[in-house]
Amino acid sequence: MSVPRETWFDEEAGPLVRSYAVTGGRTRSGRFALDLITLVVALHPVPESGVGEPEHARILGLCQQPASVAEVAARVDLPLPVVKVLLSDLIERNLVLFRTAAPASEAPSQHVLQAVLDGIRKL
Repeated sequence: MSVPRETWFDEEAGPLVRSYAVTGGRTRSGRFALDLITLVVALHPVPESGVGEPEHARILGLCQQPASVAEVAARVDLPLPVVKVLLSDLIERNLVLFRTAAPASEAPSQHVLQAVLDGIRKL
């Protein structure tokens, strides 16, 4: 059930409903491991209709260019857990693609890091 934005948002006071109402009571982002530096990008332009809640459309609009989950949360002015849930919805509907950072176990070797540092020093 979609509630019109003017019903739950006051320009001066901010949101008038709790965050869990925006996510339908969900507090976890489901099966996707989204962290602060996970990059998200929309696969298509924002459709005229059928995106879902207004927050989904706002997030999809912000994801037209690659952005981190933290950046999206800051721009939509919603708590990070809420944004993760909403992004997960968009990922499940194949509207947004995400890429996480490589695990620490896949960090470059000391040799590669030294070569990069030497290259930077030569500049």
